[in-house]
Amino acid sequence: MPEDTLNLAVIIGSVREGRFGPVVARWFVEQAEAHGGFTVDLIDLADTPLPLALPAVPPALAPDLTRPPAMAELSRRVAAADAYVVITPDYNRSYPASLKAAIDWYHLEWRAKAIGFVGYSGASGGLLAIEHLRQVFGELHAHTVRHYVSFPRYYQLFDAAGTLTDQQEPTEAAKILLDELQWWGEVLRDARLTRPLGLVPAARS
Repeated sequence: MPEDTLNLAVIIGSVREGRFGPVVARWFVEQAEAHGGFTVDLIDLADTPLPLALPAVPPALAPDLTRPPAMAELSRRVAAADAYVVITPDYNRSYPASLKAAIDWYHLEWRAKAIGFVGYSGASGGLLAIEHLRQVFGELHAHTVRHYVSFPRYYQLFDAAGTLTDQQEPTEAAKILLDELQWWGEVLRDARLTRPLGLVPAARS
């Protein structure tokens, strides 16, 4: 990979039994690797226990927060990423609790980084979850890119082996998303190195 490639973390947000997220993630990782602008790290939240009980002092006020030892590898990988793509379904018109827990355990790690989304669900294609996630990441001073990939009625779009039956439209959407993510990712990476984003910590809540 060229030296200026971005470190892209692709995060599987669902941890429920029988989840479809890994199938969608494998397809998207193939698109990201073929794009050529990224070094891709696939993060599966099911591999790390994420306590729902957060510490008394939130990450926004404690940059050197001590997290459970089991989260050490996840913390390293989240911090190392220049950009992220979140793979999410809709759960009851929003996103999974596992994904919220993963987001809330960190703060500075998301700041001034680019984030894209790939959604899937029975009806909306994950768009309800994506819109809620935009609000959450905006509060963390991350930049969510405009374009996304969506798989409504995903169970009709992939065959039994997990292969997408009609590649053209999703592949084109992934290319647009990745191009936009690369542009913002590079701009924000350079800005973090030369002009760190100085912010007053959020009030404790």
